[in-house]
Amino acid sequence: MKPAQLAVLVLLAALWGASFLFIRLAAPYLSPFWVVEGRRLVSLGLLLLFGLTLRQLPDWRQRWRAYLAVAFFNSALPHTLLAWAEHHLTASLASILNALSPISTALVAALWLKEALTPKRVLGLLLGVVGVGVIVGWSPVALDLYVVLAVLALVVTTFSYGVGGVYTRLTFQGTHPVALAVGQQLGVSLWAALPAALTLPAEPPPASALLAIVALGLFSTAVAYVLYFYLVQNAGVTQASSVTFLVPVFGLLWGSLFLNEPVSPGMLVGLLLIFSSILLVNEVRLRGSSR
Repeated sequence: MKPAQLAVLVLLAALWGASFLFIRLAAPYLSPFWVVEGRRLVSLGLLLLFGLTLRQLPDWRQRWRAYLAVAFFNSALPHTLLAWAEHHLTASLASILNALSPISTALVAALWLKEALTPKRVLGLLLGVVGVGVIVGWSPVALDLYVVLAVLALVVTTFSYGVGGVYTRLTFQGTHPVALAVGQQLGVSLWAALPAALTLPAEPPPASALLAIVALGLFSTAVAYVLYFYLVQNAGVTQASSVTFLVPVFGLLWGSLFLNEPVSPGMLVGLLLIFSSILLVNEVRLRGSSR
């Protein structure tokens, strides 16, 4: 990468890492559906403007079912579960567990697309499982039923991302990423609209929660998408996907700085195990694609 592209990569990781901080600030006062819907209402306007500028808007009338499907698995379901899970987990822990997404995607691709589970890929998947076990069993959060359920919810989110990623690969070949992003964000806002309307807060949320939602939608969604598109177009998909390694680092950093969340040795060991598993899974995938 060129220096400017590397700077954009780090900024993108910082913004996506901050999403866990913003969700943690808003989750105690708003239902998970309102966290999801509020995020979209803020981001959708800016992304629509971006799409209009580039003349890249989704063909919603022809493909609305496909956009609703990818919106459900890529955002609506996982982000709702994430918002619920952060009622019971720290932002730091959530960001680390979210790093399992590439591993879950590899497993979904193996089951759905019949991609070969080579020994290195199997080792990577097993390392990811061990990493989750280390994080859960050696974390500063007291282990109870809700914590276990929150961890399981985050594991489900990573598999949901995997299903959404494979479905996108099969269904939206050749679709401009900006048009896909606008269509997906519109679909998420439709999915969350009714549940959000049925789960209005009993009292007005504090300004800090509302500001967190605005920051989540503006910086960690709309601006982050623009930066990601820039990297994909100028540095390549593989280089852009390396942001996965930096997001949990910033999740840990922001949680520690702004929420005084403890960082335990188990969290660091688990993070290293998950990073190692991602390296193994990606190495197999990249070699396979070069044959």
